[in-house]
Amino acid sequence: MDGADGVDGADGADDGPWWKRAVFYQIYPRSFADGDGDGTGDLGGIRAHLADLAWLGVDALWISPFYPSPMVDFGYDVSDYCSVDPLFGTIEEFDALVDEAHRLGLRVVVDWVPNHTSDRHPWFVDAASGRGSRHRDWYVWRDPGPLGGPPNNWVSAFDPSAPAWTYDRTTGQWYLHLFTPSQPDLNWDEPRVVAAMHDVLRFWLDRGVDGIRADVVHCIGKDPALPDDPPEVAGVPHAVLNDEAVTHDRLRSIRRLVDAYPGDRMMVGEVYLLSTEAVATYYGEGDELHLAFNFPPLLAPWWEPSWRRCVEDTMDAVAGRGAWPTWVLSNHDNPRHRTRYDSNAARHGEDAATRARRSEARARAAAVLLLTLPGTPFLYQGEELGLTDATIPPGRELDPGGRDGCRAPIPWDATPDHGWPRASAPDGPWLPFPPEPGTRNHATQRADPGSLLHLYRRIIALRRQVATLSTGGFAWAESPPGVLAFHRRSRENDCFVLVNFTGEAATVAPAGDDDPAGNWASWKVGVASHGEGEGEGAPYDGTLAPDGAVVLLRPRP
Repeated sequence: MDGADGVDGADGADDGPWWKRAVFYQIYPRSFADGDGDGTGDLGGIRAHLADLAWLGVDALWISPFYPSPMVDFGYDVSDYCSVDPLFGTIEEFDALVDEAHRLGLRVVVDWVPNHTSDRHPWFVDAASGRGSRHRDWYVWRDPGPLGGPPNNWVSAFDPSAPAWTYDRTTGQWYLHLFTPSQPDLNWDEPRVVAAMHDVLRFWLDRGVDGIRADVVHCIGKDPALPDDPPEVAGVPHAVLNDEAVTHDRLRSIRRLVDAYPGDRMMVGEVYLLSTEAVATYYGEGDELHLAFNFPPLLAPWWEPSWRRCVEDTMDAVAGRGAWPTWVLSNHDNPRHRTRYDSNAARHGEDAATRARRSEARARAAAVLLLTLPGTPFLYQGEELGLTDATIPPGRELDPGGRDGCRAPIPWDATPDHGWPRASAPDGPWLPFPPEPGTRNHATQRADPGSLLHLYRRIIALRRQVATLSTGGFAWAESPPGVLAFHRRSRENDCFVLVNFTGEAATVAPAGDDDPAGNWASWKVGVASHGEGEGEGAPYDGTLAPDGAVVLLRPRP
């Protein structure tokens, strides 16, 4: 995959499982669309907009948790794994959603939270009732440390100043929670936990879902001795350090369960470790995760050397071991990429007028980059509209991790309600809208062929038309400073992708050993971030607009 002429597939061929060619779209249910007018998104709202997602061209939906929950961590504290929270609807509505999605050609992936439950889950309620309770060993309990404090020095992911342990006065022991105290960690050393969590997977796979997104799945194996973290990482949440060999055995067992179902069911894992090389090991030898999220792009500034390093590290660590990379710019846990890029530009002295002018261009170029790199891209709801984080007024902060801004509701139209009925919610939806909802909304951008929404649609359509962009080989090409240039090649086509990270126009030489200097005649513009030259048949002249990106195409000789 990383050779100059590496070929993983041919255009028009059925090349491998569907998830290698797919574009995934993450839905955060509370904020996607409101079907019942209570100010909170729900399954009915998702179903009402499935046709819009099919129009966009995505292939699969990843739906964040919709299970019964006290909502301390907004669904990632599950109190019943095999039901739907009434806030979001009913199990019958979920089944109808899956049926409708499949009718429209959309696959459905659901979130699975295997590391922890809510402290209100019946399992934990029983476990905390006494040391001899039936579910006591389903969680991680330890006696106090030598001084009566926590059993070790692990700290919480949401509050690194606090221990990852809470003392239970009823039973005189501490219980482990890598996240909030309301999310006690399950004990995967207990066979009954393994059996119960496998049953959860079967419940949803039997209902026809096409895949599983496994939340912090690297944490399901822990050293039974629970040793202190080394002094050099004191204060680093243990959740990003936990990397135990036993987890791989557990993932292989889960993989066998998923693979036993027909239809290329799949699993993508959240393995939030600090090393790309460590994350890559969770693919196993093709017998653990099908895909693992790739987090460095979520932290990378809009800067060519940083992105070159991200791509090279991923290709070396993931593709280099025969696994399949993923790419993501935004998600429900991190500031939106447009917010990050604008903030980074401000810190580096870019004035407000320049930043405003370049912001849209950067968002467009990032879309081209995301959807042309080798691997599977994941979009986060609203990035196709160019959304930035909402400003949350004092007193309306809700999330324990401070992530409300990136979870603001999606504006669907330019009406005052932006597509969110307010019959039961006179103050509007559960969080404020992101900035500029009057123009950054689905209806307005859908009516404008030059919008960012249409750019996403054109790139996704090109990926489907030219399979080289999803399964072709990858190789860097020579480029001037500040520009990424790379080939995607198959037996039929050569695609040449150029991304300008600078605010100045750039001139790029033709690529390929078989191209005489200065000859662009054999190339045509497939997609341009600014829209110039697409479908016009005019030869490309090698000029790349400021903060611009272009996908060039030509048949292989």
